[in-house]
Amino acid sequence: MKLYHKWIYVLFSIFVAALLIYSYSLIDLNLTLFNDELWLLARDSLVRLGYFQRELSSYIYIAVVLVLFYFHWLFTKNYKVVSFWKVVIPLLFLGVSSYPLLSHDFFNYMFDAKILTFYHQNPYVMRPLDFPSDPWLRFMHWVHRTYPYGPVFLPITLIPSFLSFGKFVLAFYLFKATSTFFYLAGSLSLFKMNKKWAIFFATNPLVVIEGLVNGHNDMIAAGLALIGIYFLFQKKNLFSRTFFLLSGGIKYLTIPFLILSREKKHILNKIAFSLLVCLLLYLSITQEVQPWYFLGILPFIVFFEGLISKLSLFFAGLLLSYFPYIRFGEWDTPWKINLKHQIIIGFLVANAVYLLPKLKTKFFKR
Repeated sequence: MKLYHKWIYVLFSIFVAALLIYSYSLIDLNLTLFNDELWLLARDSLVRLGYFQRELSSYIYIAVVLVLFYFHWLFTKNYKVVSFWKVVIPLLFLGVSSYPLLSHDFFNYMFDAKILTFYHQNPYVMRPLDFPSDPWLRFMHWVHRTYPYGPVFLPITLIPSFLSFGKFVLAFYLFKATSTFFYLAGSLSLFKMNKKWAIFFATNPLVVIEGLVNGHNDMIAAGLALIGIYFLFQKKNLFSRTFFLLSGGIKYLTIPFLILSREKKHILNKIAFSLLVCLLLYLSITQEVQPWYFLGILPFIVFFEGLISKLSLFFAGLLLSYFPYIRFGEWDTPWKINLKHQIIIGFLVANAVYLLPKLKTKFFKR
């Protein structure tokens, strides 16, 4: 049995390493990172896969998502005998070292902080476009907008930005490390409360792809919310509300956490969850369905384990909705976006059908 466990960890680590390598297949064509000859050869091979062998790359991505869900199911099912650290350590390495292949936002985080730390200007007023001579603009998107996030996220990003001294590569990996730190903080907070919840969250494919690989700031918001939930159950209300407020100050989506109660069946918890769902629906209808927004749902595993643990089909649909992007390129035509929506809706309906026979049971329970 111990040998079996050992090989599972080895296979998982190998898979995570493969995912790390694959993440660089969509590295920006204007970005080299390093000038080492071996790295450039490897980068060129990965670029050929990501940009010029898109059909193969899309199949690899689908396989990655499926394998992630398999390991997630396996580790969560056997959480009693699974080593938390043997699972999390490879994921920490992935978080720090991977390339955000499905996110342009990550580079905006870096530049927004640079506006303040390097140019000593206000990112709420100045845009990346206002610094036309900056070499980082070559691989930037959304250069026309001012800072769109809450007042908490900017101070957090100033730390890696300041420590990088304006050096792109150093800033890149420090920003990745920052997001990974909050992943670890959130996972450890859950581990102190319930090992199963911790394994569920730490290995969740939505967390792995959107939080660790793509480095979205929703990961930071979720991590802060989980710390707040930990303090909530420690009856340290001031610390709890402070972390909930900090979480909501990242991009406002997690503001409903402020009303959570340590009494799991309290109506306020259902209201908080419902408010978050309403916010997600509003953003999805008025703007776009963005998979990373749904990271905010996962901390509710503490209150509604019966429901959150049964949303894997929907989460799979969110991740597989990147298929048009990987297979056909940028979101530059309506039919690609429509295909994305069809994938998400299809998996959402499938998840709803799966849940229908279980409606007689109480999902809103531990």
